[in-house]
Amino acid sequence: MVSFVRTIIMYSIVILVMRIMGKRQIGQLQPYEFVIAIMISDLATLPMQDSAIPLWTGIVPILSLLLLQLCISFSVLKSKKIRSFFCGKPCIMVKNGLIIEENLRNQMYTLDDLLEALRLKGFPDVKSVQLAILENNGELSVLPTSEAQEITRGDMNIKAPSDVVTDLIIGGCLLEDNMELLNIKMELLMSELHRSGLNKIEDVFYCYVNGAGKIVVQKKGRQAVDIKERI
Repeated sequence: MVSFVRTIIMYSIVILVMRIMGKRQIGQLQPYEFVIAIMISDLATLPMQDSAIPLWTGIVPILSLLLLQLCISFSVLKSKKIRSFFCGKPCIMVKNGLIIEENLRNQMYTLDDLLEALRLKGFPDVKSVQLAILENNGELSVLPTSEAQEITRGDMNIKAPSDVVTDLIIGGCLLEDNMELLNIKMELLMSELHRSGLNKIEDVFYCYVNGAGKIVVQKKGRQAVDIKERI
């Protein structure tokens, strides 16, 4: 039981610390952030594995690393030199269809790694790449040549409805931030709900604004119906 409680405490602390550190995905972490994340995970496991180790011996170092990470993050925002030291600089790997061998060696990036990354991006032919940049987080950004770029609807002057869907009500819960984002008044929404035979927001299973600008509502246990075009 003691180990269970200690595990819950350490888990809660690590979750809190990671939330304070930010919402980056693992693949988007800068090198210093990745190192701190690994160290925090190691420090958290020690008090959980051995009940003889006091919790504070794990909590104090974790909070110290959090403070260090916040200080570095603040310094990175303020100073370009500090940002270059901790985060590094983007490196050009391909320019105008030519692979820069020197940069491959400097980044310890093999030709196989580069070709694989280009294939994953949809560019099996290096000649179709105008610029390929190895970003600080290890991701390869690729800019194709003008001949290799795909034709878009904008190039052909074709207009299409938006694919963006904005939720308004989910499971009877109103999403006030989205209401404000779309500038939809509560009175307007309730008026339209009344037209569909709904008296309360709790009676709505799902309500959203589709790409065509229409509010769509689904009653609990019934089919979805359009109730109004968004103004």
